[in-house]
Amino acid sequence: MTTPTRIVIVGGGIAGLQLATRLGERLGRSGRAQVTIVDRSPTHIWKPMLHTIAAGTRDVQQQQVIFLAHARDHGYAYQPGELTGLDRARRRVQLGEIRSQGGELVLEARELEYDVLILALGSQANDFGVPGVREHCYFIDSQKQAETFNEALRMRVFRSIARDELFRVAIVGAGATGVELAAELSRLLEVAQAYGDATVRERLQLTLLESGPRILAAFPPRISASAQRRLEQIGFHVLTSTRVTSADANGFHYGDGSFAEADLMVWAAGVKAPDFMQALDGLDTNRANQIVVGPTLQATGDEHVFAIGDCASLLPDGHERPLPPTAQVATQQAEHLAKHLPAWLDGQPIPPFAFHDFGALVSISDYDAFGTLGQFGFFRGGFIQGRFAQFSHLMLYRRHQQALHGFSKATLLWIAERINGCVQPRIRLS
Repeated sequence: MTTPTRIVIVGGGIAGLQLATRLGERLGRSGRAQVTIVDRSPTHIWKPMLHTIAAGTRDVQQQQVIFLAHARDHGYAYQPGELTGLDRARRRVQLGEIRSQGGELVLEARELEYDVLILALGSQANDFGVPGVREHCYFIDSQKQAETFNEALRMRVFRSIARDELFRVAIVGAGATGVELAAELSRLLEVAQAYGDATVRERLQLTLLESGPRILAAFPPRISASAQRRLEQIGFHVLTSTRVTSADANGFHYGDGSFAEADLMVWAAGVKAPDFMQALDGLDTNRANQIVVGPTLQATGDEHVFAIGDCASLLPDGHERPLPPTAQVATQQAEHLAKHLPAWLDGQPIPPFAFHDFGALVSISDYDAFGTLGQFGFFRGGFIQGRFAQFSHLMLYRRHQQALHGFSKATLLWIAERINGCVQPRIRLS
């Protein structure tokens, strides 16, 4: 009897979970492979949705995927844990111990053996070593962080209502995450007016800070200008070419020597892979801690280790820069491995990964949306705005749901979400 190939996927984000789903269905159910996904969280949230969880404008219970239940239905296994080390010679990943919130030991440190290792660890905000940021700013890199920020946000809003005082929120970083969070916070306070204080929105002071000359630097200037105008219309104070030099408990210090007070501070400037990836048993990494991979998505120097998504750095032939850490890149890389890894296990080569840029979208909550159509399709390089852009942005998430659950279940989830929206508050109140 043939021993199943042990495929270990570390990281249950967009790329990791979609790959585990496809490989589990294709290889796990048949017994050809033993597919295991490792993640420190028991649930998955689509990362581009985290800003809505942070703002409290979406119900986290309806949007999360429980790994254990999903694994049962799709032919893979789930192991809770956080990667702490790697032994490539023995082909083992090392997982740290797990403790409860009260400090009780739940699982001791342990090792998992693998034949094929796929690193899909995602990314986190890059504080660039700015003093005080780690101690005083909130980050929105995970479901846990988003919920922690939401709790602090709700407490501050309640205090503002009770004391009739100004409430100041400052967000550093005007990429897609910062801009979408900014818009969602404005929307939250508009809806909150119906729950006890019609003037709460007027007491909210919102500031978006960007060190570069324009917001949404990854988008064309036309979109940057349109998005900034829209943010300013809904009450945000947008500051570009503003460098934060340090943070303390009361606000941000700027490069020109000035100081801006803030009650809640969010850091969304830049991304990097987790710091521990610099010491993963000699794997080649770049300055952003990403694993350097070749065209087949295999780590340089070890064909048994793959890296995909935000934690991987791939420089395509003829390009000056590596592919950006976006959900679109992560999804396509997961699809590429899901398609070609089974044949590779039988000795066939993996064809080079080719990224197809289908454009980018940014949502300004319910107010507006903007996007480009990329270099593939009928309208190459086109610009979209308004309802069509909002619909296109929503379809990105629906497509992700369909990839995880199939068309029928994804449709039922959408219907359940619509029904729940008719009977539940539009924002998180507790």
